Amino acid sequence: MNRIEDLITALQKKEEEKNKNTVLWILAIIGAVAAIAGIAYAVYRFFTPDYLEDFEEDFDDDFDDYFEDEDEDEEDK
Repeated sequence: MNRIEDLITALQKKEEEKNKNTVLWILAIIGAVAAIAGIAYAVYRFFTPDYLEDFEEDFDDDFDDYFEDEDEDEEDK
């Protein structure tokens, strides 16, 4: 009877290990996909030009020109 119990416990241990390995593989795959997505996003951000920076420079230039024009108008008076 002891031998049968030993076989049953051995089978249960194998089944538990199999479940642990499955969970481990799933987590490893999710981690790999997340890492690849993070790298892809970093590369995208690195190579995408910053259009806002150009807009701010143009805005600053226009803003400065506007005040220079007002100063000239006040001097003419």
